[in-house]
Amino acid sequence: MTMLDPGLPEITDAAEAEVTRADFAQLGLPKPLVAGLARQGITAPFPIQSAAIPDILDGRDVLGRGQTGSGKTLAFGLPTMTRIAGERALPRRPRAIVLVPTRELALQVADALEPLARGLSLRVKTVVGGMSMGRQIEALRRGVEIVVATPGRLTDLMEQGECSLEDIEISVLDEADHMCDLGFYPVVSSILAKTPANGQRLLFSATLDGDVDKLVRAFLTDPITHSLDPATSSVETMEHHLVQVHRDDKVDVTAEIANRDGRTILFVRTQHGVDRVVKQLARVGVRAGGLHGGKRQNQRTRILGEFREGNIKVLVCTDVAARGIHVDDVSLVLHVDPPADHKSYLHRGGRTARAGERGSVLTLVMPNERRSTEQMARRAGINASRHRVTPGDPVLADIAGARRPSGESIPVWEPDVRKPLRAKADHAGGERRRGRFGERRDRDGRPGEARPARRRDESAGSVGETRGRFRDRPSEGRGERRDDRPAERRDDSRGGNGGFRGDRQGDNRGLQGDRRRGPATGDSRGDSRGDSRARYQGERPRSSEGPAPRSDRRPPRRDHASA
Repeated sequence: MTMLDPGLPEITDAAEAEVTRADFAQLGLPKPLVAGLARQGITAPFPIQSAAIPDILDGRDVLGRGQTGSGKTLAFGLPTMTRIAGERALPRRPRAIVLVPTRELALQVADALEPLARGLSLRVKTVVGGMSMGRQIEALRRGVEIVVATPGRLTDLMEQGECSLEDIEISVLDEADHMCDLGFYPVVSSILAKTPANGQRLLFSATLDGDVDKLVRAFLTDPITHSLDPATSSVETMEHHLVQVHRDDKVDVTAEIANRDGRTILFVRTQHGVDRVVKQLARVGVRAGGLHGGKRQNQRTRILGEFREGNIKVLVCTDVAARGIHVDDVSLVLHVDPPADHKSYLHRGGRTARAGERGSVLTLVMPNERRSTEQMARRAGINASRHRVTPGDPVLADIAGARRPSGESIPVWEPDVRKPLRAKADHAGGERRRGRFGERRDRDGRPGEARPARRRDESAGSVGETRGRFRDRPSEGRGERRDDRPAERRDDSRGGNGGFRGDRQGDNRGLQGDRRRGPATGDSRGDSRGDSRARYQGERPRSSEGPAPRSDRRPPRRDHASA
């Protein structure tokens, strides 16, 4: 690992041990924050919080390195709110930004800070892709003190002139190493370059090497480093097991482990693999939810919400959830597919054994994966027990509480996105959206009776009945997922069929100009009543002479006399 400049001031493990674990009031936090923490049952700070909060309150640039689940969110959030309290933000000019790599982590950080920020009259807003940009712009225009953002969406709003960083006093990078791993280093550098040079910068990460080291050298001034644990250490309350299975037994062993009591997270390498494992579990009677980047944001939010509330006990996911997702009482993490490297192993495993709780991490290893998995375990610094098992083996019950599933097939579980989560309606888009569409008008323009959300959603098969709903809300298809990618790549993703997406010089401009296209699905049906002839005509490329008259719904006929 590339080490930082040895001249940098650093608080090491030994120095941290000398820090007295005082309460939050003794660290210099205001009474409203201390009272808010007490209401949540938080009375004593974690070591990273005891170490970092005084330095941040003093205005120092800080590097924080600690294991996942070590309390980094409050370590930067509490002093940031304290420093900017007392002055309202101007429209479109926030006073603090928190950059995170994923939407889920942004929502989690905002959920942790927002209740505490209300005690100081501070406003917190998430700015992420996959959610309504209109609502984010509306909030920025009203004024927001703290913006929790992913780099892609924040860059879009800055380019549109809806967000200025000229008044930023504190910039925070959370999970900085993961942002760099995802290719966001140029975007993050561009964002930090637009903040005032004399502003305070805080960087929290599990590792401080590679591109993270470049960010430190470019943007932090005389930073002090709080490094609680080596980057390769694992939590002491976490048990590790390498479980060797035959290829033919892997599905059955996975099902037995997933059928255990308690919350369980299964990690799979690909999106297709997630969907496959969820179906395999359903065939034997195990109910599981699948989470990956191919799902819409409202589905991802719903699945995580149902998992947090205990409505589903098994979550199957890709590495999209390996960083920053905090769910209480996850007692076991199962690597159905071994992780790519030791960093991924530690971050996946960090979903369990959080905040002093105990947990287990199991990795299924096929014979051809044994050597690479052993090397990964050594690099991760873990001491794992090794087992060779078959389905029904008592060892699985001992180390994981595995049980044979019922074997009765059940439907594949899908989240019900129509009802709001019990959490914040602003994030889930639930209660607020329902109220906005409560009043409807009939086709003659007269006010109609308010209908419940269930009946509206069930009528989605009729384009005419859903036209008003889709006019006020952005499509949940292709447009919402673009912001997951770095900004410089999104502009290149339009491809050759520019006629579908704003390229009016393309050969397919006739398809773009067809204003009779169905508003709900964006297909080329040509007529909202579903006329098959119009649909056929709408799918054919138009000639260079322009579109046919609206009254002519038939495919053009060839004049044989003139041939």
